[in-house]
Amino acid sequence: MKKLLIDMDDVICEKGFMRMVNEFLGTNYKQEDAHSYYINDLIPKEKFEDWVKYFEVRNVYDYENIKKDAREVIEKLNKVYETYIITAYVFRDKPEISGNQLKNKFDYLQKNLPFIKPEQYIFISNKSIVEGDIRIDDRVDNLEGKAELKLLFTAYHNENIPEEELEKANLKRVNNWKEIENILL
Repeated sequence: MKKLLIDMDDVICEKGFMRMVNEFLGTNYKQEDAHSYYINDLIPKEKFEDWVKYFEVRNVYDYENIKKDAREVIEKLNKVYETYIITAYVFRDKPEISGNQLKNKFDYLQKNLPFIKPEQYIFISNKSIVEGDIRIDDRVDNLEGKAELKLLFTAYHNENIPEEELEKANLKRVNNWKEIENILL
């Protein structure tokens, strides 16, 4: 069986960080208002410490939506591929609070993808050190490393990457889980 590595945030689930930021700030930001991968960058510097406290006592995955068709397609893929969910959990700006994030990700996967066993979870920051045949991620830098097929899942922070740049990096863009199903099954 080929080894399939699937990212979690903005690939399987989405919009939780933005919902939390809007709740915290009392704003109505949309994904396209974020100018980097890190939605935390929308938090004003003078409110950052309060944001960290806010984030630390909440579960961002209570705010997440599972992407349309993700559950059904991943369940099918899991029968055909050696499937792993590979996800980063370290909170960039305050790594010492990352333990809760790890537990929250674990619990979310248990609840939403019960057919994926905990032994199929990989919690890591540098994804390039894990080898796989197929990678699916929303970040170009997370698609580095060995793989015969690398699928870039379209997200707010990568939709403007030109097709020529993706071709140079040997990446294929996918916009939804049905496209992934058509490619891999």
